[in-house]
Amino acid sequence: MPIVNTDIVYRLTVKAGAAGDTTAQAAPTNPTTGSLGGFTSTSVMGAGANSLFDDISGAENTASTVDYRAFDILNNHATLTAQNAVVYLSAEVGAGASIAIAVDNTGPVAKTSASQGANIATETTAPTGVGAFSSPTTAGTGLALGSIPPGQIRRVWVKRTAANSAALDSDGVTFAVACDTAA
Repeated sequence: MPIVNTDIVYRLTVKAGAAGDTTAQAAPTNPTTGSLGGFTSTSVMGAGANSLFDDISGAENTASTVDYRAFDILNNHATLTAQNAVVYLSAEVGAGASIAIAVDNTGPVAKTSASQGANIATETTAPTGVGAFSSPTTAGTGLALGSIPPGQIRRVWVKRTAANSAALDSDGVTFAVACDTAA
């Protein structure tokens, strides 16, 4: 059976632990313990508001604050490799914060590995060891993840820049992964 959408899982990250896939991420929006890299958590990234970032405060908006978060793309298929995988922004709410993504230079690695990629101290610390940030909006312009074998992850970093704009409810973005499959 080929890889289908439900085989590609977006996982939050945790800084605590000794290996991936062992600890839940209870507070992904926390500025010092949120989804800031380290290890893949057992928690799936939710959809909708505040699933990765907290609300932008008035002071953060005025200062055009830049925040970062990480999530992992897990190939949860039992036997097939996600080939030529790319990640991109399939939708973004206009007139709000801007989003850019970058791929961590580590990986792909087993979801249980003790070495899974960069982590950052706080949400305003830029990650190192990652590719350039950009905002691709189609699979054709997506950031290359390479091939992701079954049970392995690839880390994606998200950069959110406040736009000093009017207040906006439900600001956000939708991520997408496209890949080829052998069967």
